[in-house]
Amino acid sequence: LQSVVDAAAAIFAAEASSIALFEPDPDRLVFRVAGGDQGDGVVGIEVAPTHGIVGYVFSTGEPIALSDVGSDPRFDRKTAERTGYMPRSIAAVPLVDAGATVGVLQVLDKHSEGSFSLRDMDLLGVFARQAAAAIEAARVGRDSERLLRNALARIGGDALDDEALDALVTAAALELDRDDDAPFWRLVDRVAQLRDTRDVDLELVEEILGVVSRHRSHRLGRSGRRPR
Repeated sequence: LQSVVDAAAAIFAAEASSIALFEPDPDRLVFRVAGGDQGDGVVGIEVAPTHGIVGYVFSTGEPIALSDVGSDPRFDRKTAERTGYMPRSIAAVPLVDAGATVGVLQVLDKHSEGSFSLRDMDLLGVFARQAAAAIEAARVGRDSERLLRNALARIGGDALDDEALDALVTAAALELDRDDDAPFWRLVDRVAQLRDTRDVDLELVEEILGVVSRHRSHRLGRSGRRPR
């Protein structure tokens, strides 16, 4: 998740980006990670799941882009003051996992423009899907570690104490870690460098990505594998 907000802040050249996740008992949204020069102040802050812009996006499941945050009645000024940064514009999208909204990704104040475009919202949606995938992967990882620990305890019996179990589970779980040098994040870096590119060049990049996507679908179709 930290990589997602860092990449979002870089690509949009934004002052801040953050992810708030839903936590139950009591129900609340907790800002877990943040990126950008002005992002750190929000980490750890909790808000009601229907409160503010982030609560609106979470409770309705609708993305939103505002160019004048202060004039919107949904804006939570008190929470913004707690972070130490007052945003001018905001783009926020829901994080959806298995059909349920589990959090919100938001980006504040692009350096280059005063508002977020439809293309920006589409791109932010890509980051939201990546964040949701990371959340699911973390859940699977936790479940896998728990199941592995229980299985090893049953097999080993009294021969394995808690320290030995921890060592075995940790060694196995290392295989679940994401590769920080994955091609996706190298592509993110390249996209960040295209912020000031002319429209005609961006259209060329879009066409190239389209060709790559069609080629991948064709290749996977021939091999009988389903795209992930």
